[in-house]
Amino acid sequence: MNLISRFVSQRWQNRVGVGVQLLSFIVSVLFIAAAIIDYGFTLSSQEMVYLDKIYHFVQFFFVVIFTTRLVTNWRHIWKYNFVLTIVLGLLLYLSAIPDLLPAASAPQWLARFYHAFSEKFYMLGIVGIFAVMEISRGIVSIIRRKTNPALLLASAFLVIIFFGTILLMVPRSTLDGVTISMVDALYVATSAVCVTGLSTVDIATTFSTEGLIVIALLIQVGGLGVMTITSFFALFFMGNTGLYDQFALRDMVSSDTFTSLMSTLLYILGFTIGIELIGAFAIWTTVHGTLGMNLIDEVFFSIFHSISAFCNAGFSTLSGNLGNTMLIQHHGGFYITISLLIILGGIGFPILVNIKNALFYYIHYAFSRIIRHKTPVRIPHLAKLNTKIAVSATIILLVVGTVAIAISEWNGAFAGMSITDKLVHSFFNATSPRTAGFNSVDLSQFSLLTLILYIILMWIGGASQSTAGGIKVNTIGVAFASFMSTVRDEKSVTMFNRTITDKSVKRAYATIFGSVMVIIVCFVTLVIIEPKLDAFDLLFESISALSTVGSSLGITASLSTASKIIFSAMMFIGRVGLITVAMSLFASREHRHYQLPEENVIIN
Repeated sequence: MNLISRFVSQRWQNRVGVGVQLLSFIVSVLFIAAAIIDYGFTLSSQEMVYLDKIYHFVQFFFVVIFTTRLVTNWRHIWKYNFVLTIVLGLLLYLSAIPDLLPAASAPQWLARFYHAFSEKFYMLGIVGIFAVMEISRGIVSIIRRKTNPALLLASAFLVIIFFGTILLMVPRSTLDGVTISMVDALYVATSAVCVTGLSTVDIATTFSTEGLIVIALLIQVGGLGVMTITSFFALFFMGNTGLYDQFALRDMVSSDTFTSLMSTLLYILGFTIGIELIGAFAIWTTVHGTLGMNLIDEVFFSIFHSISAFCNAGFSTLSGNLGNTMLIQHHGGFYITISLLIILGGIGFPILVNIKNALFYYIHYAFSRIIRHKTPVRIPHLAKLNTKIAVSATIILLVVGTVAIAISEWNGAFAGMSITDKLVHSFFNATSPRTAGFNSVDLSQFSLLTLILYIILMWIGGASQSTAGGIKVNTIGVAFASFMSTVRDEKSVTMFNRTITDKSVKRAYATIFGSVMVIIVCFVTLVIIEPKLDAFDLLFESISALSTVGSSLGITASLSTASKIIFSAMMFIGRVGLITVAMSLFASREHRHYQLPEENVIIN
């Protein structure tokens, strides 16, 4: 009887828990919707009263929920996230003090901080953190239900694009007297989240400072990856997760082990913030006092372009992108900085971590040999295969691209520049197609040879698990290794003294085949829809969109609504990944416990 009562009690508790979690998710979405309305529109005093009531209701709701969880789950909190939970809870309680305690009744020690606690931005900030936490809990709950991770990832990007579209359409995001259609807002939001850089409107003359901030945030979320951010919040604020949760989250961020999952997420966030801050400072030093901006505008310009470059987005706040007349001459340091940020963003987070580990090891090795006169144990193959492939391919493409563009455009598009500027712009234009999409020169001025090279670089893209797009240098590396193994009649595919798994080889060929098929289908469709536009320009734009590059020959603004939707879909597929999108649409087959008869197929 006791067993039955315990079962019923546990079942009832589970149902209550699911109900509370669902209610928390809905309340969190309500808060975000209210914040969007508050941000985007000029509201009357009566409308602001309604919004304030929603804010305080959500605040009260989170206070109750937090207190209940603190009382009922204190052992779990003590074990995993005691300090963080208490700090956040204290900040939440302090935000509620102005509602519970009149200013005149506040003790003297509290009166000094009372004004800060009563600030609307403080309350919205704390409540916003709890709202993100609850949404993260909801996403992890979906993972627990064994939802297809590919479908979850694709859906997460769609949700962010939806909210980004709404934010870009609100009046405050555009300049006075400027309105933007839903299709154009969708296009720009998709381009920002998918870190592409294509735009059907002039960014500089369409969006206000608030709109540019929205674009920068969408770029940052898209560059980091939606699931990276939600995984971080889920693990950081929720403590441990189930085994299936950890498998799913580990695969999404390419962590090696469960124990390194949290450290991998912290490395991703740390590398991103650190590199972008250093990049912003470097950009500021190169443009300070040269663009006719005040200090605040210069700082915003530097931060925006640092985010856009590291995330390989290609958006700029200047008309004409980075080919603006204020930059094109004598700003070599600026273009080199942008190029380095693009390379670091396109090399991939796992590879940055591997390079960091290898660098620290060699520093420790040298220190031990020279200072301590001890020889540490050498670690073989410290650089992983992915790192070797990505770094080698990146160097080859950059060198070949720089030399080819310099030769092709020395007396062409770069005519009239100094030798230093010609070399800088050659390097910059070899870096940007992989896959940032910035342009320092109008691409229509380039020769056909350079544009063909651009198409090849765009199609290849950067490294896997990076902010870059394209089919990835890892894919090309594996395909090349497979080609050489076939030519040599070897039984296995090898590279850098490592055997590449059959799964990797099949995935590489599937990615190449799928990419070519998508490009062909979309290109043919666009030629039919846009008979007045040049076919080569449409092909260039198609590859640019699918590879999330953002380079354009100037036809974006001339596209019809149907073409804009097609390009938006291509950017989405390119950012989420063709294989990921396909896996989200088709159910995976169960593994066969038998092998079908083999038969040779005549090739060549």
